[in-house]
Amino acid sequence: MSDDNRTLESSAHVETHIEMSARKKVLRLGRLLGLASEADYQPANATVLDRAHMRQRKQLEQYQRNLEAIYAMTLSYTPSDVTGAELDADWIHQFFAMAETIHNHTMQDLWARILASEIVQPGNFSLRTLETLTKLTLKEAHILEKALGMAARLNHESRLKLISGYRLSGGIGHYFRKQSHVNLGLSNFGMPYSNLLTLVDAGLLHRGEFETGLLAPKSAVELHFPHSTITLKPKSGHLLFNYYRLSPVGEELAALVAPKIDDAYLSAMRALFAKDFSIS
Repeated sequence: MSDDNRTLESSAHVETHIEMSARKKVLRLGRLLGLASEADYQPANATVLDRAHMRQRKQLEQYQRNLEAIYAMTLSYTPSDVTGAELDADWIHQFFAMAETIHNHTMQDLWARILASEIVQPGNFSLRTLETLTKLTLKEAHILEKALGMAARLNHESRLKLISGYRLSGGIGHYFRKQSHVNLGLSNFGMPYSNLLTLVDAGLLHRGEFETGLLAPKSAVELHFPHSTITLKPKSGHLLFNYYRLSPVGEELAALVAPKIDDAYLSAMRALFAKDFSIS
């Protein structure tokens, strides 16, 4: 028995059923490097080159498993009654080269849905989006889900906006207020500024807040959320929205990532905006 295996066995006596010791986790990483005994392979008797070949073999086996998992999921998402399109050879080559490194099951599911979508209607997902996706962590994906559940499309616009509040830009009423900005407080709904920065760093959100143009007084503005619509009518001609905007990559992924709806955010918007908007 190798020293590694003996250490693994001794570690098992001190670990709990729920958590694995840090040392055992490191020893498990050693298996990926070809440093653990397997069948007729003994790392102590192998050369450095042999161990490198073992590491490469393990990596290739894992990459193949990743691709096969994504492929199987893609089949389940691909309709049989829709004519498929021929994918660009360079795009599919880059897709597989990137997808093979995706180990997490949830993220593999996202890659499978992208491939299925491209086969039905190519051109929706750029190579830049795929490159960003290779670096996207599960935590970042969850933050994106949260942001999408709070984002809306204004009237017939195609781009999503994460509305953070509104501002009174002038008029008589402006002089009778301590603050012209009305802030929704996104942090109260699980979207602190640190999460916004995470999306910015991931290439999914533009940095900084934006403002709409002045909203026409008493003209309806429809905010289309994932499962509901709020109609606002400004009571004056001096109001505008503050919002965060998804990047082009974020917009592409928004077509596939299921939004995590936040009804509390919508309720707070209705209550807070009632002072300066008629709401229905």
